[in-house]
Amino acid sequence: MVRLDDVIEGLLEHHPSADTDLVRRAYVFSAQAHRGQIRRNGEPYLVHPLEVAHIVSSLRLDTASVVAALLHDTVEDTVATVAEVEAQFGKDIAFLVSGLTKLEKINFHSAEEAQAENFRKMLIAMSRDLRVILVKLADRLHNMRTLGHLREDKRRRIAQETIDIYAPLANRLGINWIKTELEDLCFKDLYPEEYRALAERISKTRKEREAYIQRVISALGSELAAHEIPAEVTGRPKHLWSIRQKMKTSGRDLDNLFDILAFRISVDRVAECYEALGLVHSLWKPVPGRFKDYIALPKDNSYQSLHTAVLGPEAERIEIQIRTHEMHRTAELGVAAHWTYKEGQYGLTTRGADHRFAWLRQLLEWQRDLKDPQDFMETVKVDLFANEVYAFTPGGDVRPFPRGATPVDFAYAVHTDLGHECTGAKVNGTQVSLRYPLQNGDVVEILRTKGSKPNPDWAKFVKTGRAATKIRAFLRQEENARSFQIGQELLEKELKRYGVGLNKLRRTGKIEAALANLKFNSESALLVALGYGKAQVQQVLPLLLPGDRLQSGPKEAPVEEPESAFRRLMKKVLPKSKVGIRVDGLDGVALHFPQCCAPVNGDEIVGFVTSGRGVTIHRRDCPRVLDYDPSRRVDVHWDTSSRQLRPVEIRVYSADTPGLLASMSQSFHNAGVNITAVNCKTTPDRRAVNNFTVLVHDIEQLNKVMRMIERIEGVSSVERIAS
Repeated sequence: MVRLDDVIEGLLEHHPSADTDLVRRAYVFSAQAHRGQIRRNGEPYLVHPLEVAHIVSSLRLDTASVVAALLHDTVEDTVATVAEVEAQFGKDIAFLVSGLTKLEKINFHSAEEAQAENFRKMLIAMSRDLRVILVKLADRLHNMRTLGHLREDKRRRIAQETIDIYAPLANRLGINWIKTELEDLCFKDLYPEEYRALAERISKTRKEREAYIQRVISALGSELAAHEIPAEVTGRPKHLWSIRQKMKTSGRDLDNLFDILAFRISVDRVAECYEALGLVHSLWKPVPGRFKDYIALPKDNSYQSLHTAVLGPEAERIEIQIRTHEMHRTAELGVAAHWTYKEGQYGLTTRGADHRFAWLRQLLEWQRDLKDPQDFMETVKVDLFANEVYAFTPGGDVRPFPRGATPVDFAYAVHTDLGHECTGAKVNGTQVSLRYPLQNGDVVEILRTKGSKPNPDWAKFVKTGRAATKIRAFLRQEENARSFQIGQELLEKELKRYGVGLNKLRRTGKIEAALANLKFNSESALLVALGYGKAQVQQVLPLLLPGDRLQSGPKEAPVEEPESAFRRLMKKVLPKSKVGIRVDGLDGVALHFPQCCAPVNGDEIVGFVTSGRGVTIHRRDCPRVLDYDPSRRVDVHWDTSSRQLRPVEIRVYSADTPGLLASMSQSFHNAGVNITAVNCKTTPDRRAVNNFTVLVHDIEQLNKVMRMIERIEGVSSVERIAS
């Protein structure tokens, strides 16, 4: 168990002049605030802030960070307030503690909304002071180490959030040891059986593996010494999560998996890195296509190293990383290795905030632009998980992208207008599809046409959060403009029947009064809501017209029947259907399901009245929703009591191995899911793409069977697709 003296000793090791009295005062404050509180594992609660402070000190952070770690739960879990923390420890520490405190006193509509809003709060705080996220990572790491005493569902929820958000954040900040430990801890709670089986198999070969590692270290050490290159050589197996991911993506079993052993050569100077690389390649044959130079082209998080894979002793494939001692320190501690915590020198607005934090500025932009919690968190997850490739502009500027990124992503990375007006692309001088996946070293030239607009289909294949956000924002703006125009026409038409003009109502202040009553921020927002069908003209008229004018009736005959008559007509004319959906409060309305998005019970859906087909149902995120007239939109909801089966397509990427298709079929059977069609194709590299059309009751059953298939050995990924 960590003691306060251990924390102080770790702090003084890197900050000899640290204010240890302040640390002791913080310890006493925390002990008093948490008095009587016990953690789920039976330990006094004070153990947790002590452990977090010890992790923070091992990151070489300053006194304020260690104090904030000791106090980080006092405001959230005790009667202590931010004002009390500020009075005793100053504004700097109070800000850190406040940035680490969740928004517990707000009633959120869902767990997703709470997660998103708490992450937004932390994001804003860390933009001003990066120590917020560093302390938060230490807090999350200790919580993950002690997760075993929580209920299984809570363990899985916390582990999923950690693998989605906090491990990628640690990676982005360059703190490799925290990233790898978080990933393995999440693996243990998310896939416990898979974790145990892999750990046992790795353990059985430990002695042979350790002997092999020593042989490689000895050979490398001798070769480097013979050429008078002072170096430190270490070796280890890759961590379990990394091995698991390699097995998934390659479709290979552990026994057939290559390069799960990683070796590191640390030298004094950059020139010696390249000398050592030459010696390694002269000692063992390099594996073609596996060399990466992150010294000449550092990663976004400042990581630098040479990576190569070779056929080592006994023709076993091994990975070797070569870097300087300084590069290794940066690889392990990331931003904490170089950040200087002086007054005003730890936020993004200072000169110290260089290109390494461009991704954080992007996250800040998204938290301002994306109001929908699900959109925000999905965009964050996509960008944080970036497995980078490097592409060049025609002028030679290098830009990093997540693997699978396209020329459209490239265009939006250069400039938003270039993205909007992108009509084609040339890669290395040859015209390519806009879906072309960028490769390392590609030179990309974007072709543009003035006045062009983004294609809604782009949102399906772009890989960067920036591109997806900009495309959705443009399409939403276009939709709002169309809805504004329709809403204005609807309102003006109805007012005209009563002999009143919209401009006159503006001058008399009636519009402003109606906005306050209807809780709209602006006239524009009201008209958009009318055009989109979220508000009805009949709701607005009583607030705009004098009572006697409204009671005397319109001067002109109505052009269209009132809404209630429209509903009656739908009941009488439209044929009946039993598909488990209620339309605008009506039962049995005929429904049409187009093949573009295949909604199932549990998906968010929207309906549009269409000629001859009744109401057409789409998933809310279907790009074709934008093609409909908003005035024809009706509210639709799933009937939760219905057990109606709906067809949906699933695509499974896997190895091409005997018996795998049978295992997938068995998983469908075990989940009670009927297969109506199968289409399987194989590729020259012994991979398989399997398309299944299946019938499911709801989204839960669909997600369950997809998870079951994903766990099958040899399956690399499972996705739901549109027809």
